[in-house]
Amino acid sequence: MIILASNSPRRKELLQGLGLDFKVLVIKGIDESYPSTLAAKDVAEYIATKKAVPYKVEGTDDVVITADTVVVCDGEVMGKPTDAQDACRMLHKLSGKTHQVYTGVCLKSKTEEKCFSVCTDVTFKQLSDEEINHYVETCKPMDKAGAYGIQEWIGYVGITGIKGSYYNVMGLPVQRIYEELRKRNIG
Repeated sequence: MIILASNSPRRKELLQGLGLDFKVLVIKGIDESYPSTLAAKDVAEYIATKKAVPYKVEGTDDVVITADTVVVCDGEVMGKPTDAQDACRMLHKLSGKTHQVYTGVCLKSKTEEKCFSVCTDVTFKQLSDEEINHYVETCKPMDKAGAYGIQEWIGYVGITGIKGSYYNVMGLPVQRIYEELRKRNIG
């Protein structure tokens, strides 16, 4: 049994795309803080690993999948915005630049834990105030790292380049997860 420990509709959709049977089980109230001294590139994997701790794996073939995504621009780790003003601030910072999207994943079974992160470079055109305001008002990206969803309007009109996994930017590096599950003869 594969257990997806995430309420994210995007992660659920991406895992379904692999054709795997899984169930969603989320333990609420997990602390997602990280040490301020941690390198930005390590934050997502650190949090994904931390999210896996409270899950007890019962069956020998069971695997729990936890994940976390952060956007890093000019050394700043951007999680989910606190409000619309914070979302606009983040998008202004990303505008006209290339940033990194890191998704950390932890696959936890009864006998082992495999944690990793995947990085994708994403480049935005110079976004206008009108474009940023329109996106924040219409799409309400408060549940997305870096205040944007690549699969939404802002991705259509604003992203000029991507190097790496598109699905990683959506929140789950499914190709890498598939390979890791295959190594364990799952899926």
